[in-house]
Amino acid sequence: MSAPRHAGASVFLVEDEVMIRMMVADMLGELGYRIAAEAGDIPEALKLARTTEFDLALLDVNLDGHVITPVAEAIKMRNRPFIFATGYDSSGLPEEFREYPTLQKPFQIDMLAGEIDNVLNAPAAAWLQPWL
Repeated sequence: MSAPRHAGASVFLVEDEVMIRMMVADMLGELGYRIAAEAGDIPEALKLARTTEFDLALLDVNLDGHVITPVAEAIKMRNRPFIFATGYDSSGLPEEFREYPTLQKPFQIDMLAGEIDNVLNAPAAAWLQPWL
């Protein structure tokens, strides 16, 4: 696989299952991305979403039974792009975010690379409205 066009970009990773978070962090590192911060629950993710500098967030939709909506809203307010990761179909996403980029779990490294590349190449204005 060729290096992504945005190698070195920073990623805020939110995933409640430690082993999955470690695996995804390894994938991101292999692709040349750097982890800006990691969180496994809503309160920590919300704090980091508001204070951490990152280029992109990768958000598990369901954190220990809690929907990621407040974290996604905080990231959107900062005009930062994000990708949802979920084991459910789009009906499991918060309604206001169903048009945003989503990776279906389990995903392979090439799927992750492609979605990140798509998102980071999208116009910044795309994050002010639902993803098209």
